[in-house]
Amino acid sequence: AASADSMRGALLGPAFGPDEVRAALDAAGARYETLEGGALLAAAAGALAEGKAVGWFQGPMEFGPRALGGRSILADPRSPSMRETLNRKVKLREAFRPFAPSVPRERAAEWFGLDRESPYMLLTAGVRPERLSAAPDGGDDEAASADAGGLAWAGPGEAARSEIPAVTHVDGSARVQTVDRRTHPRFHALLEAFGERTGCPVLVNTSFNVRGEPIVCTPADAVRCFLGTDIDCLAIGDCFLRKEDQDPALVAAARAHADAFEPD
Repeated sequence: AASADSMRGALLGPAFGPDEVRAALDAAGARYETLEGGALLAAAAGALAEGKAVGWFQGPMEFGPRALGGRSILADPRSPSMRETLNRKVKLREAFRPFAPSVPRERAAEWFGLDRESPYMLLTAGVRPERLSAAPDGGDDEAASADAGGLAWAGPGEAARSEIPAVTHVDGSARVQTVDRRTHPRFHALLEAFGERTGCPVLVNTSFNVRGEPIVCTPADAVRCFLGTDIDCLAIGDCFLRKEDQDPALVAAARAHADAFEPD
């Protein structure tokens, strides 16, 4: 019988070995480099810290309604423009739709008012008050903010100002995923690597797909989505791809496929 620990988490879908990943990349004509262990983490964390969107395809696929670090698009939550950029250029959907944060389980309380695990990204918690910013420019907005605990100045469709605005809802909350070192070792290590670079161990985590399509399952799915959108980099197994290194003809063909899905 399976142990309790082996049943933790939602990574119950298909996984692909190194040979299968490289075969799919070669078949697609993709250009990539193989980076093992810390080198892959350094490349991905560096790209994220530069404001790039990174496709993250690692291990088994998640089972359930959320991308949890197996088939994810990741980005820097500190960028005020990241939410709109991801929605318009990557997810191909309305600019106001929110994103969720992933954070190492042991550091969640530093950033969110969360007193328990949230491994499946199903619990909403407030961003810690010290991480929320005051309303700009003073005046009536400042007074209203004080009356409502510092949040009233966030207007319709506008994220509350915080250190992580890309994942902060208008009421100062976020739908948090806590990442456990045991069940998600590589994703946990990436969050740590990003935190070491930036002081922020939190990443935007959204599903690896565009509007109208399911979450990518296979390496071939991941490459097609990477080429057809404004995802800047792809970390798939031990392979790392940069958009600027790809054949422009391949990118154009993939974008023609993605353009068939009109934004909502």
